[in-house]
Amino acid sequence: MDADLPAHSGLEARLIALIAPTVDDLGYEIVRVAVLGRESPTVQIMADRKDGTLISVEDCERISRAVGAVLDVEDPIPGVWTLEVSSAGIDRPLTRAKDWNRFAGHQAKAEVLVPIDGRRRFAGIVLGADTDNARMRLDDGTEAVLPLAEIRRARLVLTDALIEASAPSPRPVAEGEHEESKAGAENPAGRKLH
Repeated sequence: MDADLPAHSGLEARLIALIAPTVDDLGYEIVRVAVLGRESPTVQIMADRKDGTLISVEDCERISRAVGAVLDVEDPIPGVWTLEVSSAGIDRPLTRAKDWNRFAGHQAKAEVLVPIDGRRRFAGIVLGADTDNARMRLDDGTEAVLPLAEIRRARLVLTDALIEASAPSPRPVAEGEHEESKAGAENPAGRKLH
């Protein structure tokens, strides 16, 4: 399995196999795919740019058009379904070893499928991961080793440190370009979505 793709099974794994090349060609990465509902399911795709930065509404639209076309042709889901594409967000899921390594030092919560030492739920500081296991330092100071294949869900905890680490870096002013006043400038984070 590709270490840069999230671990999924069943229909979600099949969807990832179908759409990953298209998403990759557009310059994005799949963080998570979920199929929710039975009668008229919703296919949820979380994505990031390959450089790890959060995607914009325009990026979501671009991914949605391309992925929608692939899924319309391949038709992996019978009947009516809905496609939703979003950013992974700041308090994002940890679905790949690279996510565990990228966010080492931040707080997270995880739940495993099979209990480890009698526990299914863990909270603490992300220590990183290798190809098979993620590691966390728990609140009591012990270290938990969580097999990636057994993680049901894992998510970062929203903290001031995470918000600060996730803030976009200001773009340097290019030579010949003038720095303009921010008064009255459009704030992309303040846009309203309809």
